[in-house]
Amino acid sequence: MNAARFFPVLLALAACSQAKTPPPLAGATIGGPFALTDQDGRRVTDRDFAGRYRIMYFGYTSCPDVCPTDMQTLGAAMRMLDKSDPALSRRIVPIFVTVDPARDTPKVLKAFVSAFYPRMIGLTGSAADIAGTAKEYRVFYKAEPAGANGSYIVQHSDQAILFGPQGKPIVIVPVQETPQAVTATLEKWAR
Repeated sequence: MNAARFFPVLLALAACSQAKTPPPLAGATIGGPFALTDQDGRRVTDRDFAGRYRIMYFGYTSCPDVCPTDMQTLGAAMRMLDKSDPALSRRIVPIFVTVDPARDTPKVLKAFVSAFYPRMIGLTGSAADIAGTAKEYRVFYKAEPAGANGSYIVQHSDQAILFGPQGKPIVIVPVQETPQAVTATLEKWAR
């Protein structure tokens, strides 16, 4: 057989194998502008993170189980990435947005996020600011009625979503799995 006849076929196969797979959330209408307060009391907007990947997670610091577990996984994954690919790690900002602004002041957020990862950002704001941001990011949350001691639980969505440098959603980050799964997801999609 003539190898020259098969050369175009080989080129076509190589091109197919090198074609980029679109991100799972390509075209999703998730995300948008926000103006909130960080854990140091500074006003920040989505534009402050332009040009960097960001992992957005909505939760609250008094969460009895899901939020701290997910943040522990995310923090461990980021520390793994710090070691394996520090340049990539520096381009990713993990962000925890509270859905309980009445309790989650900047001071409370600072203690919470710093317990999981030193570069994690905690964001809060007025109830209206949080409601508007949650709506843009398609996040559900609802505070349950307070108990006799005044404590309450907030039901909420618990996805971490990776957004690209232009603020477009890319993929759900598997924070309910292992740090290794999170790191693998970030290495695949944050390039």
